[in-house]
Amino acid sequence: MNGLVIKNTGNDCWVRASDGKTERCKVKGNFRIKGIKSTNPIAVGDWVTVDSSGFISEIFDRKNYIIRRSINLSKQVHIIAANVDLALLVVTVTQPETSTVFIDRFIASAETFFVPVVLIFNKIDLLDNKKLQKLEKLETYYEKIGYCCIRAVASQNIGIEEIKQKIDGKVALLSGNSGVGKSTIINSIAGSEVAKTSEISLYHQKGTHTTTFSEIFCAEKNTFIIDTPGIKGFGMVDIKENEVGHYFTEIFAQSKSCRFPDCTHRHEPDCAVLKAVEQGKIADWRYRSYISVIEDIKENKYR
Repeated sequence: MNGLVIKNTGNDCWVRASDGKTERCKVKGNFRIKGIKSTNPIAVGDWVTVDSSGFISEIFDRKNYIIRRSINLSKQVHIIAANVDLALLVVTVTQPETSTVFIDRFIASAETFFVPVVLIFNKIDLLDNKKLQKLEKLETYYEKIGYCCIRAVASQNIGIEEIKQKIDGKVALLSGNSGVGKSTIINSIAGSEVAKTSEISLYHQKGTHTTTFSEIFCAEKNTFIIDTPGIKGFGMVDIKENEVGHYFTEIFAQSKSCRFPDCTHRHEPDCAVLKAVEQGKIADWRYRSYISVIEDIKENKYR
């Protein structure tokens, strides 16, 4: 049987066949050590073959995947999801506040795997005038450099239709810090009708740390959402220092005017990026995010 991995709890995987039936499967031991330096060689979104004994025996080639450094095993990575068409990053300006460093690291990491990113600014009903101004500043800048921004109040279904239009016919990864409302967004998108008919559970408790593993939800026919655990930080993986700027779109654009082709945009003379930061063409927070990634690579650590 060939099927799609819709849930992976570590020891078990749930595989959904083309007929919609779901089977709980195991991973063959020898498959786990086939040179795959990952805490989870099989990830949600993978297409696999299951043998007659209920063991996953083969994984099909991935078109892409999203990974982050394992917290406990520094030499390994954790695959968050595979075969993703679109990444939705849920951001909140308050309760909790999502840091711009986290946003930028997520975007840059998605860029390395050619996954488009949409920013969903949730809980906008909680913003006072000062925080609303901050939201507008973030929206204006991220849209200027090419990232779609959607305002939402998931608990009131505000912004949900726009999100549905973005993910229609796609496999969309939903990510963000704990407590930003990812589960509420999924429930709002799925609706009661899907919850009653789907073989996949579509219920999550509200609050923080409700999702403990990645799982795919079928929103509509040919439209899937990958829910991921809330993560506190996001580290760039397998990227060299001189490659980081390639994944910050406005930094890469300005770097073409730098005096030196190998400019690190930190101290070199006639650096077009530093000049653009001074002139406000590149946001200071984006430049700080860029530098933080560079420093982590130099020190071999990840946030």
